[in-house]
Amino acid sequence: MNTSWRSASLVATAAAVLALTTACGQESTPSAGSQNVGATAPAGGFGGTGAGTGTQTGTGAGNGYGADGQQGSSGAKAAGQLAVSSNAELGKVLTDSAGMTLYRFDQDTAEPPKSNCDGDCAKAWPPVPANDATAGAGVDKALLGEVTRADGTKQLTIAGWPAYRYAKDAKAGDTTGQGVGGKWYALAPNGKKASLASLPGLSVKKTELGDVVVDKNGMTVYRFLKDKAWPKSVSACTGACLEKWPAVAPVPANETKGVAKKGLMGFTRPDGVKQMTVNCWPIYTFSGDKVPGDINGQGVGGTWYAVSPDGKPVGAPK
Repeated sequence: MNTSWRSASLVATAAAVLALTTACGQESTPSAGSQNVGATAPAGGFGGTGAGTGTQTGTGAGNGYGADGQQGSSGAKAAGQLAVSSNAELGKVLTDSAGMTLYRFDQDTAEPPKSNCDGDCAKAWPPVPANDATAGAGVDKALLGEVTRADGTKQLTIAGWPAYRYAKDAKAGDTTGQGVGGKWYALAPNGKKASLASLPGLSVKKTELGDVVVDKNGMTVYRFLKDKAWPKSVSACTGACLEKWPAVAPVPANETKGVAKKGLMGFTRPDGVKQMTVNCWPIYTFSGDKVPGDINGQGVGGTWYAVSPDGKPVGAPK
């Protein structure tokens, strides 16, 4: 009887050790889905941090109203033949004939098409006239349309989304409007938000900090020094903290590239949110990062640091 009890005890202990090892020591493949949870960027009104109060008049070269000087019916210069450019951070981006980036606004609607950017907003984000806009290589002309604005002018739409330029883009290829206010995004040729859809769920990017881990959108991933990894992953970022530092949701290990496999798995937080870990450390993005490659969260509060491919905090004090 005693022998049976000891055997059962040993089996239970071995099972517990195995479970602990699996939790933070072995490679694991969590369920699919790598969307971040929580707020992704603070709302900043029409212009957010990039557009300011929208007091620009939209008359300078930075508005990108086409190189040929043709005027649209609203007085804005025509878009001409639309084109597709390749951007290292955003993939394929829709531009006008002068190479100026075209944008869409999250507060607009595509079904039915409607622009909600007027007044000062339209000075910072000049609407693209619909007349004379044609489809160039890589652009489906069937996606081109128009919407009548509140002032009666016709604005170009792409797959129903009203198209804009950004007053602070100074030259062809500029994408300074990307992510402004968490509401403005460069247009892809299909009318969606431009993004590098080919990025893995987690990968490695070279930055001024060295190699750091980024999520599927190319956004820098961070660690919180108050978290714990052993004997199990524990996040100390809750409530308002989680809104500012959205948890990265689990990513299947086979959908990562360049990131160490040890401790690369997901766990369930006490609030029920599922979160990804690198080397068992919980990882996050930062709502203050607006575009891929930003590292605005680095060193915040002396507790937040970008993550190296092996899960260590980049530049953290020893």
